[in-house]
Amino acid sequence: MDGRARRGLAMGLALAAGAALRVWMLKAFPQVEGDTLVYGGLAKNLLLHGRYAITDGSGVLHSTLIRLPGYPLFLALCFSLFGMDNYNAVACVQIGLELLGCLLLAGFVRRIASDGAALCTLWLAALCPFSASYAAAPLTEAATLFAIALALWAMAGFQARPGWRSALAFTFAVVFAALLRPDGALLGVALAPALAPAMLAGLKRGAVSKEKLTRMAMVCVLLALIPFAGWTWRNWRVFHVFEPLAPRYANDPGEEIHHGWQRWVKTWSLDFVSTYDIYWNVPDGPFDLSKLPSRAFDSPAQHAETAALAQAYDENGQEFTPAIDNGFAQLAEERVKAKPLRYYLWLPLGRMADMWVRPRVENLPIDLDWWVYPHHNLETRFSWAYGGLNAAYLLLALAGLFMRPRYWPWMLTYMVLRSALLMTVEAPEARYTLECFPMVFALGGIAVYRLTTWVFLSVLKVKASDGRD
Repeated sequence: MDGRARRGLAMGLALAAGAALRVWMLKAFPQVEGDTLVYGGLAKNLLLHGRYAITDGSGVLHSTLIRLPGYPLFLALCFSLFGMDNYNAVACVQIGLELLGCLLLAGFVRRIASDGAALCTLWLAALCPFSASYAAAPLTEAATLFAIALALWAMAGFQARPGWRSALAFTFAVVFAALLRPDGALLGVALAPALAPAMLAGLKRGAVSKEKLTRMAMVCVLLALIPFAGWTWRNWRVFHVFEPLAPRYANDPGEEIHHGWQRWVKTWSLDFVSTYDIYWNVPDGPFDLSKLPSRAFDSPAQHAETAALAQAYDENGQEFTPAIDNGFAQLAEERVKAKPLRYYLWLPLGRMADMWVRPRVENLPIDLDWWVYPHHNLETRFSWAYGGLNAAYLLLALAGLFMRPRYWPWMLTYMVLRSALLMTVEAPEARYTLECFPMVFALGGIAVYRLTTWVFLSVLKVKASDGRD
């Protein structure tokens, strides 16, 4: 068997293993709840009523702009092909998309490093349980990972041969990512500047003319703007607001935003437990004061004031009044003035660190207090193993960065920009850093190949030296 056949077999085995892992997760941990039902409702209303709208408890449709149209359109396409509410089919399509993304990442690494590094990247991406679990969940993550992989592949292809295929693929990738989630726009911000050196290099070696580059740039910019212009015009026509993406707090025009509550949460929120126990429940749900961490209070007086606001919230039917929200705003202001570095630096850094390094078990049937060993020994051990695996991926990516492969500054730029954006989030979730994992896979694959090659050559040198002796 020649080298090409061996590589093909290894790639096929990696994809088969990745498919098996994802199908197993689909069967073992089916997830159709929360945001999935919101996106699904939008998709169904598009198909059944021709309206981008949500349905309230009484069955009445209300036009909305709380979610960008990319994923609802994707679901609508799947529903029209495979049947309404067929989320299993959606997950299977996503599994195929994500595995295609793994191949695109391998192609990207092959262009910037070597065939061996590409194969290592493919195995790292295909067998990663963190991305695999979201491929089996009808959420935006799998489609976003595919879009990022496509953008990286197209970026490297454009440098090798500036042409329409790579340019249009890159444009589609960044537009699709931005239509899925507002933060997807960071992909274009981080990677688009990397195309400029490729354009200049293509002009110098005569691979492309200035006129052709100008036409490609104009067409791609126009194609990128059209969907957002349409979305912005629709929002202006329906709601009379300028909204080219989606609101910060996923609220429709006229819906009340509890700014005091949001700011107070940011004065103490640090990890996903706070998000799950408090942030997701309030308003419209219980505010359990006992689940607040000690860092939520700087004094007994603050504890008493918080308890009074929680009681007023419960007495008001678990809803905020302006007075209650103002009370939280005053508490937040007091805490920020007392310890500004905590609010503006330490807690944002802590939330970002929590999203990067905590065990990624949020969509597995594991208790949130997995670290309390006496409560559930097996779950604690499994969670620590997951945390160790996550750390291994990150350390390999860090090693890959130190090796400075081509495009490393642009991959690093994307991860830094995304991390900086996540520092502004008051409710951390580990899945928010999953969008950086295509870069983690690529850098980690390069590191694995170079490190194993170095070890192998070192062993050969030692054996050769021993033979001469």
